[in-house]
Amino acid sequence: MATFAGAMIRKLFFTVVLFCAAAGAVAQSQFGEKPRLVVGVVVDQMRWDYLSRYYDRFAPDGGLRRLIDQGFSCNNCLINYVPTTTAIGHTSAYTGSTPALHGICGNNFFVDGHKVYCTRDDSVQPVGANDDKGRMSPRLLLATTIGDQLRLHTDFRSRVIGISYKDRAAILPAGHSANAAYWLSLKQPVQFITSTYYMAELPQWVKQYNRLLAGNASVQAAGSDIGLRAECGTVITDMAIATLEGEQLGKGDDTDMLCVSYSQTDVIGHRWGTRGEHTDEAYLQLDRDLGRLLSALDSHVGEGNYLLFLTADHGAAHNWAYMQEHNLSAGPWSSSQMKQWIGQELAAAYGDDGEYIADVIDYRIFLDWQKIRERGRNGSELMHRVLDLVRQREGVTFAAIFSELSTTAMPPQMRDRAIMGYHPGRSGDIIFFPRPGFYEHGSWSSPTGTTHGEWNPYDTHIPCLFYGWKVAHGATSREVHITDIAPTVCQLLHIQQPNACVGEAITEITH
Repeated sequence: MATFAGAMIRKLFFTVVLFCAAAGAVAQSQFGEKPRLVVGVVVDQMRWDYLSRYYDRFAPDGGLRRLIDQGFSCNNCLINYVPTTTAIGHTSAYTGSTPALHGICGNNFFVDGHKVYCTRDDSVQPVGANDDKGRMSPRLLLATTIGDQLRLHTDFRSRVIGISYKDRAAILPAGHSANAAYWLSLKQPVQFITSTYYMAELPQWVKQYNRLLAGNASVQAAGSDIGLRAECGTVITDMAIATLEGEQLGKGDDTDMLCVSYSQTDVIGHRWGTRGEHTDEAYLQLDRDLGRLLSALDSHVGEGNYLLFLTADHGAAHNWAYMQEHNLSAGPWSSSQMKQWIGQELAAAYGDDGEYIADVIDYRIFLDWQKIRERGRNGSELMHRVLDLVRQREGVTFAAIFSELSTTAMPPQMRDRAIMGYHPGRSGDIIFFPRPGFYEHGSWSSPTGTTHGEWNPYDTHIPCLFYGWKVAHGATSREVHITDIAPTVCQLLHIQQPNACVGEAITEITH
């Protein structure tokens, strides 16, 4: 009996060893597998519910239906920081991080007391056109992106390129070490440009595409208003396809990456809001353009040979007047009026001009610390005085000094997102939260349009779709975050996560 038992144990032992060896062999083969191309798509200002709103109107063979019906959808993907703006959203999706670490704290913010634009770089020159919009680079970005990590992993053999209507939407996703980023110059003729950060001269294939674009009468007639037309997405798609062919992306021995951002949806939303024929046209045309892009990818690198994800940088509120028409709580907000009122109150308190606020950006107050020091004011006392005034302002639900967030009584959804969005020296001094449905009116939206920037679901609930290489069809309602996209892609590629990544790989996709 003992001999029989011993034989069975030995047999079981060898079976386990063989199974482990086989599993190891499978794991090794998985590590050796890789897609030929990664394509990141960001749709500016796309709310998650647009997927269901337009589903029946999307073409069965179009782009978005294909991604939904054949790909994997994360139906509860949230932005986990504030403010929710274009520059931050694009950066967070590709770094797996938040402003607290990657340092892009808005489209505009302050560095060392000076207001800056997120990609402005006066040390570089425009390439392709004599346009000041060409003085751009990713130098203010403090973290690496998926593309940077891919380039590092392959000893910089992988090629990474960003494309968009907006400079920031092309530059920030592609990262520091990108081979190129191209964005539109709206001067006549409308054409794609870059900066000397990337190259001294446009490649011949870009020059050739620009010549075709110069001959597009509709685009040139639109001029600086091209972003208000659904056709802008067609231009971006054409440029993406031209990039595939011109750079032969996905044809080498190493995985390449193409970062594509569609911005017309945001420009149109700011002008006309979340409802109406202009927004409808924008998303139905986007569906057709994405269908063309997928067909080009199938032809160029082969169906199943590329990994694609689609998300948004933020959502958008419904137009406040539209909401009021239907007896729903909403209204306009004016930071400039609040700033003026606070200045008057400070003037009365201190007996001077009261101008101690440098700016109010994205519901954050930036104090003018140079003026505070020059006038010998007690900075802490003045800051708390401003905080008390903000809390008195009608329409403000919560407000806090950034350095005191952890001890301020407010819902954790607000507090935690504010902490994740705070970078010392770049994010200002005081943050406030308007009532739900109330948003900044006038600077980024028309009377019929809308904007974004807050913690509420209409600004933070975004689409997150994966499609293609190693992606099984399915969906999850588990809460995931915009910062989870980068580690998910990196795990599928078996490369290291970006160096400030705080997200977690979505295991339903990575298995």
